[in-house]
Amino acid sequence: MKKIAIASDHAGYEYKEYLKSQLSGEYEITDYGTKSLDSVDYPDFVHPAATSIELGENEMGILICGSGQGVQLTANKHEKIRCALCWMPELGALARQHNNCNMVAIPARFIAKELALEIVENFLTTDFEGGRHAARVAKIGCN
Repeated sequence: MKKIAIASDHAGYEYKEYLKSQLSGEYEITDYGTKSLDSVDYPDFVHPAATSIELGENEMGILICGSGQGVQLTANKHEKIRCALCWMPELGALARQHNNCNMVAIPARFIAKELALEIVENFLTTDFEGGRHAARVAKIGCN
């Protein structure tokens, strides 16, 4: 069973809970918070989720905030993370196929929960194509 990290801020909390309920039968999910609708700072939850992927504790991750931007920016500060902001299912698939992303960011204030689930399902079930894309992905890092 694939291991998945999930995290959100207060704006993404309800989507996080929804996604967990829909995916828990197919994936082993570790919830890094937040645990309520109370206002929080998203980096406090994104950094532990991203670190878990860097350490191999989880294979992939799902991040949710109001716009998706904050969680994506935070995750991408981690050297081994490639996080894509996705608002339609095709982007979820392309993030995997062409960029070998290991985290997806969802904008809870701009899409329906059902669309978020479709994006995440595409993301989690699509394989990296490799080939010409592998050379491009290898050039992403700054070191």
